[in-house]
Amino acid sequence: MKSAPLILISPSTQRKGVEFSDTSISLSNRYTQAVVAAGGIPLIAPCTDSKELITELVRRSDGVLLTGGDDVQPEIYAPDLPQDLAKKVGDVEPERDVLELQLIDEVFRQKKPLLAICRGCQILNVALGGDLIVDIPTQISGALNHRRMDAKGDKVHEVALTPDSLLAKVTGEQNLGVNSTHHQAVGRVAKPLRATARSSDGIIEALELKTPGLLPYLLAVQFHPERLVDRYKEFLQIFRSFVWSCATASGKKYEI
Repeated sequence: MKSAPLILISPSTQRKGVEFSDTSISLSNRYTQAVVAAGGIPLIAPCTDSKELITELVRRSDGVLLTGGDDVQPEIYAPDLPQDLAKKVGDVEPERDVLELQLIDEVFRQKKPLLAICRGCQILNVALGGDLIVDIPTQISGALNHRRMDAKGDKVHEVALTPDSLLAKVTGEQNLGVNSTHHQAVGRVAKPLRATARSSDGIIEALELKTPGLLPYLLAVQFHPERLVDRYKEFLQIFRSFVWSCATASGKKYEI
């Protein structure tokens, strides 16, 4: 695997980890397994606010993967959030927000491929100037149940894909059954992005660039493909297309 692309992965933070109950980082191994299955080498990022270190981590990596986790701080995208909605915000990870906002900035500055999953999709939209639906059941009348924690590895509803989208091309589908474990979602879409998948209640399930040339690859999904790769080839194809783009953009002669 000498020439396999190196994929930088953002982790969650924990106030008390296993070792000495220190502040720690946490990441489901399903992300790393999916990257390996697609032909990449995973590298888990430290939780740091050092711009110099983040710049160097992105420089040495061939692509960046933003993962799922807790809610994004509403102060970043809705500083005047009404109290009734503020009460619906779950746990937040301020240190992680700082890390990922800088990672996104560096990805665009250095023009590296980016795959964003669930929370990653949300913070990408926030970073580029969009906002979020704070709580789907509160704000969207008649919405589907998008927080199916009882079925994290199962398809629980369908999403309709935009025909000319990267997601449709990669999966070979026009309608895609997905899992769903979130209570927040993309609200106002950031100007550089476009929505390319929606569920039947109108919730945005994928974002891509309006102008694809801004990055070698950008795909952001609200569902968790890493939990479905072992049973459904279309979700493994998402990771394969990302890793292939990372290899191609970096000039590595590598077949996936």
